[in-house]
Amino acid sequence: MALLSFLFNTKPKSANTAKERLQIIIARERNGRAGPDFLPAMHQELIAVISKYTKVNADDIKISLDRQGNLEVLDVNVVLPDLAQ
Repeated sequence: MALLSFLFNTKPKSANTAKERLQIIIARERNGRAGPDFLPAMHQELIAVISKYTKVNADDIKISLDRQGNLEVLDVNVVLPDLAQ
């Protein structure tokens, strides 16, 4: 398998890494090990990452965590600027 990875140069995708990190955060929150204060830190990190690629204001990124019974939904909404100028 390492030979195939070497030949095709497969690198982990950033979307998969982000998905894994969000799953860890949600799992920790469910277990009560982490406080509910991770959302502001996540907001700042998202601003920093997105700012590397395009101009974005802090108001353009909205994060919310909704709980309904056993379900938790982490909603991240990013408004990107119109680049067709």
